Amino acid sequence: MLDKLSLIVVSPEILLLAMACVIALVDLGVVSRLRTLTYGLTMGTLAVVAYFCADFAMAGGTFYAFGKMVVSDPLGNWLKFFATIAVMVTLVYGRPYAGDRDMLRGGEMFTLSLFALLGMFVMISGSNFLVIYLGLELLTLCSYALVALRRDHATATEAAMKYFVLGAMASGFLLYGISMLYGATGSLDINEVFKAIASGRINHQVLVFGLVFIVAGLAFKMGAVPFHMWIPDVYQGAPTAVTLMIGAAPELAAFAIAIRLLVEGMIPLALDWQQMLILLSVASLLVGNLAAIAQTNLKRMLAYSTIAQMGFVLLGLAAGVVNGNTNNAQYAYSASMFYIITYVLTTLGSFGIILLLAREGFESEEIADLAGLNQRSPLFAGVMAVCMFSLAGIPPLVGFYAKLTVLQALVSSGQTLYIGLAVFAVMMSLIGAFYYLRVVKVMYFDNPITATTVSAPADVRAVLSINGALILGLGILPGGLMALCADAVIKTLAT
Repeated sequence: MLDKLSLIVVSPEILLLAMACVIALVDLGVVSRLRTLTYGLTMGTLAVVAYFCADFAMAGGTFYAFGKMVVSDPLGNWLKFFATIAVMVTLVYGRPYAGDRDMLRGGEMFTLSLFALLGMFVMISGSNFLVIYLGLELLTLCSYALVALRRDHATATEAAMKYFVLGAMASGFLLYGISMLYGATGSLDINEVFKAIASGRINHQVLVFGLVFIVAGLAFKMGAVPFHMWIPDVYQGAPTAVTLMIGAAPELAAFAIAIRLLVEGMIPLALDWQQMLILLSVASLLVGNLAAIAQTNLKRMLAYSTIAQMGFVLLGLAAGVVNGNTNNAQYAYSASMFYIITYVLTTLGSFGIILLLAREGFESEEIADLAGLNQRSPLFAGVMAVCMFSLAGIPPLVGFYAKLTVLQALVSSGQTLYIGLAVFAVMMSLIGAFYYLRVVKVMYFDNPITATTVSAPADVRAVLSINGALILGLGILPGGLMALCADAVIKTLAT
């Protein structure tokens, strides 16, 4: 018999599942081209779910349910909240685009988005290896279907096939690593695995062997080099609305499972997995920034930018344990959490502009398509410029503070290696500034290709304006969000 606490802990997931099924049935009777009723029900559901998550997060408690297979803690609840908001914003930006391309013949885009968010929630809440894996599979299966949503579009179908094949391989890596750890520790429960590893009675080589496969699976989901092969092709090939769906909110879930598996489950092996993360981060910063310079397609450039940005997140995760001492952990992990949240915020804004500029029969994917945008719409050019400057790490925008917090976590370790990594990261950011500033130059100094003004629905215009204002506002006053991240990490690690 289910106890009341278990049902309360998973109430956001239950609501998401129930409403996704209801919306799928209701949509059968909707005839509107833009699926207005389906859209309204979806947004209402997401708003209620976001409220529940924020309420649980502010309560600050940590609760286990279903035999400690699921956990509700401040870190997880805040990540769920931000993931829900990210999906809401994605649907606001993506609905006009999807409607123009006949992607809303049915309500699949909305129901698949809800099921994908449910997968993220299960990943974030999992306190058991198999629960995390089930959440991951639910998310990835929905993502494959979303990428292939334009059934008559050859490029999207090709992107879906590449994503499916490489995603299956990465899931296999992760599952094999989990099976190795289960064989070594005799448990799938994250807390029990931690106790077994901390006891020191298990063969270290077996543990590291399983750890390598788990880190490889995580690196694929985060898009770190050398497991990044899918990102440029899928970002470019998928419909832009779907690119934003798989490039924003799922990054928060990937960060959550990195914390669950590596920090909560295997922190006694930190010396081993931190070395792996350092190699992944250095390779991601190098390849991501250098490859992005050569791109003329804006979505492909942002794909390589994502790879480089994930390098920073991994640097923060790699600086938590220094010489067996965890004093630096709360600063390092909260810096990574702050970075991933602000990165998602900036990604929403930049892809929102790309979606806005796309017209029926015209994708607006090339950097040259932004030429003279300031003359056509100063507001939207300003939002895009703010996003580019933030990704480049230019003050006073939030991207600068995000990079600064990760660099502070590295330098405060006092280790020569980490200080060297901080210097390397700054050098790579300087290289990365080139391709971000190139976009701004094209918008403000090139002659427009077309004289048509840019029009947008009222909801898209309002959300884009808020998005740009938040990127600027959180850069000037970052303390509130940084304190939220630090508090969530400290309370979660204390349990």
